[in-house]
Amino acid sequence: MIAWNTFTPWSALAGGALIGLSATLFVLLNGRIAGISGLIGGLLTAARGDLAWRIAFLIGLIGAPLAYALFAALPVLRIDASYSALCLAGLLVGIGTRYGAGCTSGHGVCGLARLSPRSLVATLTFMGAGFSTVFFIRHIAGL
Repeated sequence: MIAWNTFTPWSALAGGALIGLSATLFVLLNGRIAGISGLIGGLLTAARGDLAWRIAFLIGLIGAPLAYALFAALPVLRIDASYSALCLAGLLVGIGTRYGAGCTSGHGVCGLARLSPRSLVATLTFMGAGFSTVFFIRHIAGL
């Protein structure tokens, strides 16, 4: 849930710009797409010399919120779902990521920026599936 009374569009804009800048620099400097599923999957079967940047990227993903917490309070997380629903959702996202040959960061951020038709179809598909699932769960099933 978004607390609209505390929503700050400038920080959201800055965050989006930083994500875009980091994805751009990553592809320009490394020649790789900053897709998290590919990055994590590659940790299991990393080629020689390919492990260090993957670990550094993962440390950055985990360390960024911890560094932020040194300067400001982290937002309160509230998840209105059971653990079983979260586990099922994670499993379905993992399966979809494999079938879609990428995740939201790879297709939605990097692929769309490269004007990839495959990424456009993938992004429309997972966004549509997400909207449909939420509509079904909240309004039809009443959960």
